[in-house]
Amino acid sequence: MEFIQKDTIVSLSNPGVVSKQLLNPDNSASARVTITEVHLEKGACQPWHAHESSEQIWYALRGSGRLLLANGVETEFNAGDVVRFEDGDIHGLRNDGEVEFIYLSVTAPPIHFGYAYQNNNSKRDDKQ
Repeated sequence: MEFIQKDTIVSLSNPGVVSKQLLNPDNSASARVTITEVHLEKGACQPWHAHESSEQIWYALRGSGRLLLANGVETEFNAGDVVRFEDGDIHGLRNDGEVEFIYLSVTAPPIHFGYAYQNNNSKRDDKQ
């Protein structure tokens, strides 16, 4: 069994985006998943990207936004919605709603997301 205390959870950030690394290769021996809680401020964006060797499932917990997909396609993504991206699927997200957008992400197999964030110095989030 693994137990991860909230005061040890690391947050990574880019302007307007905070990704809480709930379960990742740095704090877990899991070879199956990474779990992150992602917060986007109003107007913030995660640009298009893909994970070549991992699928990802997002569960929208709060707010409304737009999924940014391949070929410039956009679609609504709102609290309560779930989306699954296969290996290599291009995806991103823009918070065009009126409140902070929060989603839970499950990635399999696990990825260490530090490469994707400007603030990747393993700073802990004391506001949890």
